Amino acid sequence: MVITCPYCKREYPVDKKKIPANAKIAQCKACGKKFPFKLDEDVTAKPEITTETPEIQTHEIKKVATRKIAISLSKGGVGKTTTAVNLAVGLAMSDKKVLLVDTDTQGQTGYMLGVEPKAGLTELATKELEVHEAVFEVRENLSLLAGGKSLGGLKRLISRKDFGGELTIREALAPLEDQFDYIIFDSSPGWDVLTVNVLFCAEEVLIPVSLEVMTLQGLTEFLKSVGAIQKHREGLEVKYVLPTFFDKRVKKSFTIFKKLQDLFGQKLCTPIRINVRISEAPAYGKAIYEFAPGSHGAEDYRDLIRKVTDDDSLFR
Repeated sequence: MVITCPYCKREYPVDKKKIPANAKIAQCKACGKKFPFKLDEDVTAKPEITTETPEIQTHEIKKVATRKIAISLSKGGVGKTTTAVNLAVGLAMSDKKVLLVDTDTQGQTGYMLGVEPKAGLTELATKELEVHEAVFEVRENLSLLAGGKSLGGLKRLISRKDFGGELTIREALAPLEDQFDYIIFDSSPGWDVLTVNVLFCAEEVLIPVSLEVMTLQGLTEFLKSVGAIQKHREGLEVKYVLPTFFDKRVKKSFTIFKKLQDLFGQKLCTPIRINVRISEAPAYGKAIYEFAPGSHGAEDYRDLIRKVTDDDSLFR
């Protein structure tokens, strides 16, 4: 007989004689989800997902609402990884189930969270490992798909595909989407096949913009590139613009911030002020809320969490 996971559609040929007579629940090795099955079912039948209680029905609704947010900008040094990590940890602290996906070959998200995963996104996308082997739990409510140098091999794999290469990451994450409220992508500087993959998978884009003249030029070019993706990726939206490295002592910070206000209006987030605690936290493997919860940096990133969740009561 063949048992099919109703969540990720993985099929498992099994010998009916080896299944205990009282067995009623199976667990998928690919996505880790448990589901009921019947021994007397037809070999081609698909197990049904039971909805016996209101709680399960509510869970099904939540799966549809999974939000996928890309933290992206072609220019480096604007605070993408810092923002991705602190956004992910802040959401997890707000009782949201979060998956942080590192698509940068530098692999700094693990370091910033104080962990060293042995595998991650590359092994999942190439099917070298199952989902439960590739995903690393780093905090309560927070899991990590690590990046690093191995992503170079994934880039080559994507580049060799004749068609559908831009959907590689999207397809790899499909079995995971129903397990999280948020999937946060940390993207690399520049514009490569992994950045394109992220934008074909995400539905929202958060752009960190350091308050410098050269960053504005990079922002203009990045928006053009995103516009090209949007022609082929329905539903992709630049949702948030986050000013970073805001320095009240420097006039240009106010000047550039005003330009961003005029351009983006309600999409503009509260700026992240220059704060030494933000730069110190990664050395201790902690997010800013864990390292210096009373700092300006923690205060500013809490504002970002409230903006993204549209919940002004959080952390009050």
